Amino acid sequence: MTKGNINVSVENIFPLIKKFLYSDHEIFLRELISNATDATLKLKHLSNVGDAQIEFGNPKIEVKIDDKGKKIHIIDQGLGMTAEEVEKYINQVAFSGAEEFLDKYKDSAKDSGIIGHFGLGFYSAFMVAEKVEIITKSFKEEPAAHWTCDGSPEYTLETSEKSDRGTEIILHIAEDSTEFLEEARIKELLEKYNKFMPIPIKFGTKEINDPDFTPKTTKDKDGKETTESHKQITVDNIINNPNPAWTKLPADLDESNYKDFYRELYPMQFEEPLFNIHLNVDYPFNLTGILYFPKMTNDMNIQKDKIQLYQNQVFVTDNVEGIVPEFLTMLRGVIDSPDIPLNVSRSYLQADGAVKKISSYITRKVADKLKSLFKNNREDFEAKWNDIKIVIEYGMLSEEKFFEKADAFVLYPSVDDSYYTYDELYNKIKANQTDKDDKLVILYASDKDAQHSYIEAAKAKGYEVLLLDSPIVSHLIQKLETTKDNISFARVDGDHIDNLIKKDETTISKLSDDEKKSLDELLKEVIPAEKFMVQLEAMDSDASPFIITQPEFMRRMKEMQQTGGGPFGMGNMPEMYNLIVNTNSELVGEILGTKTKKKQERLITQSLDLARLSQGLLKGEELTNFIKRSYEMIK
Repeated sequence: MTKGNINVSVENIFPLIKKFLYSDHEIFLRELISNATDATLKLKHLSNVGDAQIEFGNPKIEVKIDDKGKKIHIIDQGLGMTAEEVEKYINQVAFSGAEEFLDKYKDSAKDSGIIGHFGLGFYSAFMVAEKVEIITKSFKEEPAAHWTCDGSPEYTLETSEKSDRGTEIILHIAEDSTEFLEEARIKELLEKYNKFMPIPIKFGTKEINDPDFTPKTTKDKDGKETTESHKQITVDNIINNPNPAWTKLPADLDESNYKDFYRELYPMQFEEPLFNIHLNVDYPFNLTGILYFPKMTNDMNIQKDKIQLYQNQVFVTDNVEGIVPEFLTMLRGVIDSPDIPLNVSRSYLQADGAVKKISSYITRKVADKLKSLFKNNREDFEAKWNDIKIVIEYGMLSEEKFFEKADAFVLYPSVDDSYYTYDELYNKIKANQTDKDDKLVILYASDKDAQHSYIEAAKAKGYEVLLLDSPIVSHLIQKLETTKDNISFARVDGDHIDNLIKKDETTISKLSDDEKKSLDELLKEVIPAEKFMVQLEAMDSDASPFIITQPEFMRRMKEMQQTGGGPFGMGNMPEMYNLIVNTNSELVGEILGTKTKKKQERLITQSLDLARLSQGLLKGEELTNFIKRSYEMIK
């Protein structure tokens, strides 16, 4: 038997490991199973290249809980270790056997799937265990070894009677970590971190119907049929899927495979994804994965089901900021790359050359997929537009390269459910919606119902009105106006339609200058100046007498600040509206011609309230008073 001290540079590293090395104690299981996986994959590779004369078979990793003995066993059938290797890899903290193996077999083992990135992985065991044992037998013809350590630098190493190849790690669970002796807790961890590990992981057994047994059906004398119970058999409970969809080639998968994998990733999601993007590249970096576009809403909150990051099928995190472009964090799915550095700051990630390339690749791949979907089945793409537009619009705002590619597939829907690309829209409206200054004015609405009267007024002129209703549309419009040549966007309720697209035509007012002056003074006596700016306009006599609008600039800036990015302080400014009074309206003429001041005020107040009602601005006590007054007027 050998006794010695673990070669560390501090007197006792284990308290440091427990306290500082890992922030989350639960990852001990991930680390130990990753080591067991590496041991198995290494053996597979050695067998393939002829350096191990063994029958590889179908090895698995087993996790067992001994509740009474307060122990957890992690057992593999990998290459094992000799006593000399235990001395080398276990007693010299942070000497990575995986790294050494990959260096030795750097050419042949580059695609072996060996993890080898978690460094001090084995010592994470001491975060939850007061004593750890290793019983291991190498694939080489050498005696098995038994290593024991109680959390101090002292250890014992002796021979063992173990006869089968592989390693068993026994954790004697500490009193402050007994939660890990609960079957449900370990199952939770296995499903979180090891759900897609490349080696089958056994966790107990389960009963299933015997696939080779066919229940017999018999008839009694009355002809009543009875079928015997299905024969049950006990099988290993394999908790992981060693060959998840993202490890396969796109050519080997169909649509049903992708949907099945989505349900496997997110079992609580009942809606089908809209479409998927399969990532598969091995140069200049390694990256595989599948991203799904879920149905999106106007709620900009990131959903709980996020993109999961893996390294060689080992779950790392679902916080992929800095790796996946920000606008794509609203998607779901998996990315797997051994080239992404772990346990580094976000700023480091953003500066890392490989990560930048990965982010750019994902952006380009998503853009190419969207373009392909649009070209191959435009009708289906249009049907899905409302569910995906937020992601695309966000991408156009946040990623310049995506913005450049987006022209090929971004759609601009109209209030009449027509869909245009920018070029199609431009060509359709250019002749009719170019103003007297030769600027193209693109009209839009954000709410078909609330802005119905304004939409109808625009359509009466033969104008096309877009429906742009996402929460970030103000930002997008601003971006388009500064990128495209000589265009502007105007919401249909931003002004009277003749003012939104000004032509050379002029409408003559029925009122004289003196009458207009008297009307202006009368209106300003009744209408609150802190809320409304009165504008007298000569319009068609059939147009509404009073029209409330909100200046495009003011409203847009306030909207932008609400979603981030608008000028500071705009969001706190009081609501201010324009009140356009049609001097050619019969009602306006009647107001001016009415002899009694009281009736004039009543007509003005009623007309103003009707205009406010059409804009959803009449509420509370003012609405109650309006209803009461309206009933009195029709008595």
